Amino acid sequence: MPSDGSIASIEKPSPEHHSDPEAVEQLKEWKVLAKIDYRVVPVLCVLYLLAFLDRVNIANAALFGLKEDLHLGGNEYNTALVIFFVPYVLFEIPSNALMKRFKPHVWLSGCMFMFGMVTCFQGLTQNYSGILATRFFLGLFESGMFPGCFYLLAMWYKRSEAQKRYSFFFSSTTLAGAFGGLLASAIGKMDGMRGYRGWRWVFILEGVLTCVVSAACFFLISDFPEEAKWLTAEEKIFVQERLKEDVGHSQEHEKITVKSALSVLSDYKVILGGFMYFGLIIPAYGYAYFAPAIIQGLGHGSIQTQLLSVPPWACAFGLAMSIAFVSDYLQHRFVFILIPMAVSFTGFIILLVTKNNTNLQYGALFLAASGTYAAMPVIVCWFTTNLAGHRRRAVATAWQIGFGNIGGIIAAFAFLAKDAPRYITGYSLCVAFVCFSAVSSCAYLGACIWENRRRDSDLSSSAKFTTEEKLLLGDLNPDYRYIL
Repeated sequence: MPSDGSIASIEKPSPEHHSDPEAVEQLKEWKVLAKIDYRVVPVLCVLYLLAFLDRVNIANAALFGLKEDLHLGGNEYNTALVIFFVPYVLFEIPSNALMKRFKPHVWLSGCMFMFGMVTCFQGLTQNYSGILATRFFLGLFESGMFPGCFYLLAMWYKRSEAQKRYSFFFSSTTLAGAFGGLLASAIGKMDGMRGYRGWRWVFILEGVLTCVVSAACFFLISDFPEEAKWLTAEEKIFVQERLKEDVGHSQEHEKITVKSALSVLSDYKVILGGFMYFGLIIPAYGYAYFAPAIIQGLGHGSIQTQLLSVPPWACAFGLAMSIAFVSDYLQHRFVFILIPMAVSFTGFIILLVTKNNTNLQYGALFLAASGTYAAMPVIVCWFTTNLAGHRRRAVATAWQIGFGNIGGIIAAFAFLAKDAPRYITGYSLCVAFVCFSAVSSCAYLGACIWENRRRDSDLSSSAKFTTEEKLLLGDLNPDYRYIL
């Protein structure tokens, strides 16, 4: 079998080699992977694009009069950003457990419809209490989107072929940022239509779009490989067997209990996975929520600001996908976390020390966005695909995303109105936490190397388990090796 599962990099075997069993097997894998790519990845990208858009469009709305109309003073706008993360953090693990119980197509599409409705209600709020309430429920219904999608993707792809898919999915955030800027610039021209300000139309129209798409997602979102109706019985077995060879038995029918969840969280490598992601959440949300305000502070009007917010997001998409392809090709993750982190670090340092040079400051936003949003999917992919089995992946992925998003609370208060336009505190925190994420990634690398070497040196432990028991152990199997 090929070591790389990319459709772009697998050459379709020629018909004349069909008599060769190896060529037939390669063709079979190529066809099944193509089928999975077309059925699983695109719909999840659309889902998360709209989820992220509905989450951060408040930054676009703020430029069109939201703060003035709702009389938000002091740090009230920042508090509205923060309250989103309270349910978002708390309900990550329960959401993944419920998704496993109710099936992904039911759970994810249902949550999507609900946060679309809440987004519409944001456009109808009349005061500070209203925006707080809608942001809280938005966080509640969005809590399962990101970890749920990553959990689902991890159950479809081998570790050697996952990074391109993860990065393409994660890049929905960058596409949402770019799309949001373009859409907001157009919707902003509806200011005053039917008596509604432009910021209200931003929420209402984008929320309606989400609700409509959620209905289609109910039929289009794929379930786990064991349940997918669009695979033949033979293809289901083929997918399960190739994944079993890579990470062991899926343990699809094993229930997730409080005790089993705590056993997963007692693994120090799982704790490090949360730290790695936490460090990048602060610059990521710092950029997503405040880039429009930063760009406006460089001397641009509202519509021009929305348009100028698009190119950095597009650049981030390009770097993320380039990093992903090279990472999969070389079958390595760690270096491809440090490289974009260095890019992000450089961007925030320039923003921190530069004054009265708008061209350089705008250019630094490209580095900050590109580096941050290129490193994040590699971190999540590296961590998630090093896990094995439904239980460990469901719990640990939700932990990483849930704990990491506590950083969103810090990010929301890092860029205060009183610090504009320099935002010294915000940029300093971004620099510090990029470094924190890099250190945590080094610690996780050391843990993986140590564990692999321990298992290499203690070959006798493998003999204590039967083949079936090893498959059920997942990444705790003494024959299992973590990728670096």
